[in-house]
Amino acid sequence: MFAFNMFDQAIPHAFRNRFSTQYRCYSVSMFAGSDRSDVEKGGKIIMPPSALDQLSRLNITYPMLFKLTNRKTDRMTHCGVLEFVAEEGICYLPHWMMQNLLLEEGGLVQVESVNLMVATYSKFQPQAPDFLDITNPKAVLENALRNFACLTTGDVIAINYNEKIYELRVMETKPDKAVSIIECDMNVDFDAPLGYKEPERHYQPEDTSDIETDHTAFVPIDLGFRAFTGAGNRLDGKKKGVDPSPAQINPEDIKRGIPNYEFKIGKITFIRNSRPQPKRIEEDSGTSRFIAFSGEGQSLRKKGRKP
Repeated sequence: MFAFNMFDQAIPHAFRNRFSTQYRCYSVSMFAGSDRSDVEKGGKIIMPPSALDQLSRLNITYPMLFKLTNRKTDRMTHCGVLEFVAEEGICYLPHWMMQNLLLEEGGLVQVESVNLMVATYSKFQPQAPDFLDITNPKAVLENALRNFACLTTGDVIAINYNEKIYELRVMETKPDKAVSIIECDMNVDFDAPLGYKEPERHYQPEDTSDIETDHTAFVPIDLGFRAFTGAGNRLDGKKKGVDPSPAQINPEDIKRGIPNYEFKIGKITFIRNSRPQPKRIEEDSGTSRFIAFSGEGQSLRKKGRKP
């Protein structure tokens, strides 16, 4: 008798090292035991111990990444694995992942091991405008993606920040539609949030505080009579080519002072800044005054007395 192993020759080597099975999936809230809210904050699932035993026998590359498929709706996504502590035949998924796959509690999901390229670029679209209230959204997203193993274009992921859930749609990933984000240098970009409207711009008048003040506004337009502004005539009848014009007012010479509240029309008041000189105190009458040429002369020759 001869035995032929025809199946080993028909199955390629790549398929023999692939993990593929079906599980009943439930949300993490159905997991018995301690609270596993940390699973909801990331993109990893909990699988049974038999999956770890089977994966250890296969030549699986690390980190372990899986493709989840809902064959009824033809929806798929990618994820990593957090622990192998689930009951046999059951796996636990984050709630946002079940929504992407359109799965209900206890639904069947196909789990297959895959190899993904390392991400270099990703673009996200927040699903609500309140995401703009975050001071540094890139830093918040970078911290949240540490709990994820991979990204798939079209998925709506959920991140938790300040006890609030923010949903973001993965609009684009490079170099492939499904990429691994473990130990990678990835550029992140954001699209306008869903339902976001640009604020209307109201044009405000320009601030004229920095503009130099027009001093000519303080001078009345109609100054009325001006002295010495008429044109003169010569006796010989000749005229000069340039007509006399009033002297221009220099704005720097204009000084605004205290207004005269007692001003009356038709009355001119001249105010001088000079102060009256104090009267000199007359000298006493007994004091001699200077009189020109009133001194006595001196002679070098002494006149002798006559005998």
